[in-house]
Amino acid sequence: MEPLAIVIPLRDFAAGKSRLRHAGVSDVDRRIKELATGVITASHPRPTYVACESSNVATFARERGAGVIRSNAHNLNAAVTNAHRTLAKDFHVIMIVLGDLRNPVGLGTYEPPAPVSIVADHHGTGTNVLIVPGGVDFIFSFGLNSARHHAEEAARLGLTCHVRHGSEWAYDIDEIEDLRD
Repeated sequence: MEPLAIVIPLRDFAAGKSRLRHAGVSDVDRRIKELATGVITASHPRPTYVACESSNVATFARERGAGVIRSNAHNLNAAVTNAHRTLAKDFHVIMIVLGDLRNPVGLGTYEPPAPVSIVADHHGTGTNVLIVPGGVDFIFSFGLNSARHHAEEAARLGLTCHVRHGSEWAYDIDEIEDLRD
């Protein structure tokens, strides 16, 4: 078995970042693709997969050297659960990385400090990066207060958990304010 694989869940580009679209941000599709390309590129040389339901996203991922895990899941937690179960057969550790990190440098060489490692968003409440063992039935809870929920899930499973705040990966793009440096 390989030690670690990276999963990047991506929605169809036309459906992503609705808050930015409603705020009138121009070129949202282009910006999403640029961020996702940066995350995919920074994930190499680790085996990297994009979890998606869209043919357009699957083609985009393959063109950038990522594998694809297709799913009919229409929410992040279901897509990540499917990818985790799929990859657990071949990998000891699965690293889930959101596709909209502003500064993804170093993803492909990161060594997690604990069996469950969480990189919180800049608010300290969300999960931008989550590392979990492949062979556990982890319940993913991306969304409101996900960092706390993921830490509680690690405790439920009896796994050591490390939560990292203030990381270079703490900044993702969800709101118009996130686009400002």
